[in-house]
Amino acid sequence: MEYDVELRRRTEIARELLEGNIQRQRNADLQDDGQLMAIIEMRVEKDRPHLSPDFNSEALAEMLGVSRERLARLFRHQTIHRTPDAYIDNLRVLAALRLLREKPMYNIATVAEEAGFSNVRTLQRRIQDAIGMTPIDYRAMLTRDIK
Repeated sequence: MEYDVELRRRTEIARELLEGNIQRQRNADLQDDGQLMAIIEMRVEKDRPHLSPDFNSEALAEMLGVSRERLARLFRHQTIHRTPDAYIDNLRVLAALRLLREKPMYNIATVAEEAGFSNVRTLQRRIQDAIGMTPIDYRAMLTRDIK
């Protein structure tokens, strides 16, 4: 009885690994980089993984079932973002700017957390680099424009 349970468990694990490898192979074999970019955009829009501070290029590659090298090559040739990590940072900056605009009651720490930044300082640096002002200055500009 115990042997049957263990055998079923191992069989199920092997099946999941095999199915995962088949999906990984399908994604890796996509000849059209445009298809893979479309899958990335669909998954990011649907699942919003970039809102987790732990999400990085390795996690993106795993989510898509491709190697990190394949993902890096794709971004080098198909996007304005030179790396997958730059793409993820951009998604987080856009999320933070939206939160600063739409949630004026959120403090900067909450915005950082909700947008997937690991800390407030990283949020401040990324927004400064992207738009040339701090999150506080951006929010002040928005409220000044409303009045």
